Amino acid sequence: MSEYDVESPHGMHVVHDGPRHAPALVLIHRSGAAGTFWSPVVPALAEHHHVIRVDLPGCGQSPPAPSYEVPRQADRVAALLDDLGLRHVTVVGHSSGGYVATSLAERRPGLVGSLALISTGPSTGALLPEPPILRFLLGPPLGPLLWTRRSDARIRSAIDATAARPVDLPDDLVRDVQRITYRAFRAVLRCYGAYLAERSVPERLAALGVPVLVIFGDADPRWDPSSARQYDAVPGARVEMVPGVGHLPVFEAPQATGGLLLDFVAAGRDAGGPVAPKG
Repeated sequence: MSEYDVESPHGMHVVHDGPRHAPALVLIHRSGAAGTFWSPVVPALAEHHHVIRVDLPGCGQSPPAPSYEVPRQADRVAALLDDLGLRHVTVVGHSSGGYVATSLAERRPGLVGSLALISTGPSTGALLPEPPILRFLLGPPLGPLLWTRRSDARIRSAIDATAARPVDLPDDLVRDVQRITYRAFRAVLRCYGAYLAERSVPERLAALGVPVLVIFGDADPRWDPSSARQYDAVPGARVEMVPGVGHLPVFEAPQATGGLLLDFVAAGRDAGGPVAPKG
């Protein structure tokens, strides 16, 4: 289904789907995942859009990077989009991938025409306790040792622990998660935590003036679902709660999630953005 995979000169593995001349949708995965995370919604999105999925550095098929600071991650994505001649794109981030998407909009307002955040925690106070299996895999002193011995079944269980209903994870996603090193994952978590602690996401977005869609599962076990209403502080933001869904709307409710994204992009296009590449 993918048109082609490329290795970006900016240290990221990139997958393109859909027609290149169509309006662009940039999909940014959460920590501990990869571009393959988006596979349930890509077919619908790619019918009429140029879908660009990145593996952020240290994730999936992308090599580790010297720094995982959120602004640096955003700069890498911006450089990729510049190379493609894109502007006013719609950027979609899942969970902590929403921080990279937000930072991209902060740093390059002319590049981001609209922003969709899926299960992106708005502030540090909204974070819920980690599921036991995640604490087991990530915490000292056994975390580094257990990480190297993760089986496919354990990876699936760890991801399942963030969902509210059963999910069917593709083998290529599990393989991509298996590639992530303990050191890279911990570094990513520290940098994302620092970004959120510095300033809440709604506060950052309120100053940007870009259209915002927020999708949240009303049974999210990672972030307090009621915290989604913090995004009401963003002028014009549209907040959609998906019933019976946890932290993984892309897998738990792909049709509903894809539909919300398509409606959001269509509304933005009717209002005059985003546009296809120049030339």
